[in-house]
Amino acid sequence: MSDYYCHHYQAYHDETVSIDPEPFLGAFVRQLAPGDHVLDVGCGSGRDLFWMQQKSLAVTGFERSPGLAKLAREHAGCSVLEGDFTTYNFTPLAVDAILMTGALVHVPYDRLPGVLGNILRALNPASPRRIVYLSLKEGEEAATDSRGRVFYFWQEADLVRLLAGCGMEVLDFQRSLSADGTGQPWLGFVLHHQAFR
Repeated sequence: MSDYYCHHYQAYHDETVSIDPEPFLGAFVRQLAPGDHVLDVGCGSGRDLFWMQQKSLAVTGFERSPGLAKLAREHAGCSVLEGDFTTYNFTPLAVDAILMTGALVHVPYDRLPGVLGNILRALNPASPRRIVYLSLKEGEEAATDSRGRVFYFWQEADLVRLLAGCGMEVLDFQRSLSADGTGQPWLGFVLHHQAFR
């Protein structure tokens, strides 16, 4: 995974912190109840953490970049764990919901099921919710941008099959253009994960 976010955390924070999450996360929070605990994987600037707290949700961030983790803590005033989501032990967290807003855009196709499976261990088996939000870029194949970041693009049908294989049911789907003004199409899924006992 690119170290861009470790080296350029301030620039990334400044580019993303003021984006309004409501248009793409409204359907996600409507599946939750006040006090539900949400894990925001790849929380970046802490924008969504702060916004969810205003919706009376309990939140914890997770971020690989130490610089972004620090900025997220300052912005949202909540706990932000640091680690690599490919290897971190999420099981003890036992949350009601997981948010992955663009967090997995750099994960290669063949690794996505395993990465998702690891992150989903954060869900509490006893929770009545077990809601997941996942957004990825729509398109074909992979591309490297001017900052050296490799993005993997997806088609809706391929993602639906993959998500079903991970035990997830689609509750809501939205295709939207990037809020940063680039015109990039995104695929956003609100999902329910079946508890495996």
